[in-house]
Amino acid sequence: MKKMQEQRQSSVQNSVVPYSLIQFSIIQNPLVQSLTSIIKAPIVKGVSIVLMGVVLCCNAHAEAGTAEKELNLYSARHYQTDEALYSNFTKQTGIKINRIEADDNALIERLKSEGSKSPADVILMVDAARLWRAQIDGLFRPIQSKNLESRIPENLRAKSDTDGITWFGFSTRARLIVYNKSVMNPKDIDTYEKLAEAPSKGKVCTRSGSHPYMLSLIGSLIELHGEVATELWAKKMVNNMARSPKGGDTDQIKSVASGECGVALANSYYLVRLMRSTKAEDIELVKKIGFIWPNQNSTGAHVNIAGAGVAKNAPHPEAAIHFLNYLASDTAQTYFADGNNEWPVVKTSKVENEGLKKLGQFKVQNVSIAAVGRNQISAQRLLDRVGYK
Repeated sequence: MKKMQEQRQSSVQNSVVPYSLIQFSIIQNPLVQSLTSIIKAPIVKGVSIVLMGVVLCCNAHAEAGTAEKELNLYSARHYQTDEALYSNFTKQTGIKINRIEADDNALIERLKSEGSKSPADVILMVDAARLWRAQIDGLFRPIQSKNLESRIPENLRAKSDTDGITWFGFSTRARLIVYNKSVMNPKDIDTYEKLAEAPSKGKVCTRSGSHPYMLSLIGSLIELHGEVATELWAKKMVNNMARSPKGGDTDQIKSVASGECGVALANSYYLVRLMRSTKAEDIELVKKIGFIWPNQNSTGAHVNIAGAGVAKNAPHPEAAIHFLNYLASDTAQTYFADGNNEWPVVKTSKVENEGLKKLGQFKVQNVSIAAVGRNQISAQRLLDRVGYK
């Protein structure tokens, strides 16, 4: 019997190992541990079976009683400032958050590998293209929430169907143009389209075209102009590159300041982070660059989102929905703005972030985020055809 018990504990523990951040109550429940110690005594075979049944029964009861007191979050957000966002939720609700962090692709592959046994309750991602992919892969559970539908704008969430909505956007960031003040004339680069024209020859820098931020931008251009026109633009962009695409958005900004590039594309919160920095080198860097809100006299600037949905096989669905509603609260929306320099999606939320205020007001593309995600496959194929690495 002792051997059987050890095998059972080993089996439970082994199932937990891949998810080291997630705590299961099975092996921690005091009652289960107490009964386990009783079973260690020599007893007849028939009695041992009864006692094992008691352990399983009591453990199932214990799990049911604490089921909604924890939440397993799979997050692609990697910002230290989010700690306050999560701890405030626990403080308000008593629900503990067990968190696993990885990039969007890694999370999607993990969820697909785990299948119906996945412990994930909420999936949080930082790009429309990845949210769409997770939706297509069937990783979300549609939900119905009048509160979320009233607070999250329709163009910043998945399309509703008879079962509900699969994911919601909770913060936004814009893809703006950063330029070297001593190299570029702002009038020559005030639209995404102009970056592909003659004045920018040999001066453009971006991160890899296959990165979600670039795929989403190109997905929005496909939605606005069609695939043929967007492919021509991408081909001209390749010809205007100062170097092959590499690095992240902060690297693009630094390359502009150093003079390696004349102009680059970057997400707004990377720029604001540098603008708010007190480091001497960052202060000097910011002095050398300017920024432009693209296409303000036409289609507007491209905006992307960080969004989340309830996982398909969520073991704690009520806690998951509670968490999504929390993310749409004014309190949480303020965390997004003040903590990571993103814009809230809820109109009643107030932004006190001085960096965001310095960026000012701007016109946004009138494009559905769901459509942007849907266009990602066409965007990648288009980039492959023109050699945009």
